[in-house]
Amino acid sequence: MRYCTQCGQPVEPRIPPGDHLPRSVCTACGHVHYENPRLILGCIAEWEGRILLCRRAIEPRLGYWTLPAGFMENEETTLQAALRETREEACANVHSGSLFALVDVPHINQVHLFYRGQLQDGRHSAGQESLETSLFDEADIPWNSLAFRSVRFCLERYFSDRRQGHFGVHQFVLPPLPG
Repeated sequence: MRYCTQCGQPVEPRIPPGDHLPRSVCTACGHVHYENPRLILGCIAEWEGRILLCRRAIEPRLGYWTLPAGFMENEETTLQAALRETREEACANVHSGSLFALVDVPHINQVHLFYRGQLQDGRHSAGQESLETSLFDEADIPWNSLAFRSVRFCLERYFSDRRQGHFGVHQFVLPPLPG
């Protein structure tokens, strides 16, 4: 951030009184601009034992497979965001499920939350951010073509829980890639 959203004057990094981290502080009006992690919401949608995946039509990771997910909007709940993203990316409606995974990704200032649920009617198709959608059995998941490590974590835990006959809530801190 270079300029204040309140008055348009330059900002500079300072530690405001009572804080312990540098923030963008306006040099003119003193407004403190906080930058906080972004929430990514997604859904593990199942239909007849298969999982719905989308092949990305946008960067990052264009052409790779992912669970339907995206940024949470203001004025919506985390569940509403997960269901909206599933409708937008896979043109699919999901019976609301329960929270399944929370993945902290501190090195890129994100938190990924995934819900699990059932497709209402099995229908799906590519939305604007997807090249295609498909339902995959566990054995057919394109593991080497998954877009994000958080998606791999969720799918691995999901299939493990399903085999055990009990779904838990999983938390994981995703470290940066080495090098």
